Amino acid sequence: MKQDERAPFVRALQRARVSAFPRGEFVDQEGFMDAGEIRALAERAGIAAGVAVLDLCCGIGGPGRFLTREWGCSYLGIDYSASAIQIARRSAGELPCRFEVARIPPVPPGPFEVVLLLETMLAFPEKESLLGEISHALSTGGRFACTVEAGEPLTDAERREMPDADTVWLVPMAAMLAHLEAVGLEVRWEQDCTASHMARAQSLTEAFAADAAQITAQIGDRALEELLRAHRLWVDWLGTGRVRKVALVAEKA
Repeated sequence: MKQDERAPFVRALQRARVSAFPRGEFVDQEGFMDAGEIRALAERAGIAAGVAVLDLCCGIGGPGRFLTREWGCSYLGIDYSASAIQIARRSAGELPCRFEVARIPPVPPGPFEVVLLLETMLAFPEKESLLGEISHALSTGGRFACTVEAGEPLTDAERREMPDADTVWLVPMAAMLAHLEAVGLEVRWEQDCTASHMARAQSLTEAFAADAAQITAQIGDRALEELLRAHRLWVDWLGTGRVRKVALVAEKA
């Protein structure tokens, strides 16, 4: 998806995304986390009024707006897509959250008390160097809260099947924990979200298919076909254990 295509995708998929989540659990997120999971991760990370939060790859900023509204934190969301940031700013209204266009890496120097990376760890092939920059941006005692798509790297056959495979870089959980330790981040909390995210991938797949006519009218047949193919692969991989989805909070010692 090109940067300037984000707005049409958001409009085309909005109705299906809302229908795929239980009432009250959709907060304009673009992934599989529901509002309850976002809230639980934020609480474990110590997000509260006035806490300085950096949200990397924030997209259209749904979780960031949710966190700002719920806790009154000092929030900065960063994303490389100018279209996504434009949507985030417009949707924020009078909320005291900031959104900036920037490529990651580099990570803004901070210091920040919390750094978030929600459902986009898989987009970075070089995890340890990214984590090193995140650790550097955190104040002493600061927390890194993220989700991890844990599994062995994709095979050549799997890469051929997955649309936009150049943004899918799985990491074994043992390697992820070793990377965190190497940059001075100690895991304080961990939760397996595999089952709930498999179910969410399934419900999104069904919602997109049910709303196919409306979606294709806005973004075309090929885009919908690739969206459905990617979600069906996630249903399969999460359902069979090929990939685990893990939320964690790590503290800078």
